Amino acid sequence: MRKQDKAIIWPAYFDATKTRMQGRRVPKNLAVPSPKVSEMEEAAENLGLECELVAETGYPKTPWLKTGMILVKKRESKGQIVGKIAEQLLRIRSAATTK
Repeated sequence: MRKQDKAIIWPAYFDATKTRMQGRRVPKNLAVPSPKVSEMEEAAENLGLECELVAETGYPKTPWLKTGMILVKKRESKGQIVGKIAEQLLRIRSAATTK
């Protein structure tokens, strides 16, 4: 399923309850507990990124958990995309808690 023009982004990348060995890619201060793929899609759309939601797929380290993923069209490196989505997820979560 390797696509050169798209980056695969998994919820585990942003999960504060996971360690780096378990798949978290962002620092703890940018991570959120139990991120949902719909929140990630919203964050990517808020950033103006072209994304596609793929539900019912499992992260390779935990294939029995069908968390889903998003495919984001690459305009920059995957690391930069992940960092920007992480910051946007924090904004979405903080806005949800203040309501």
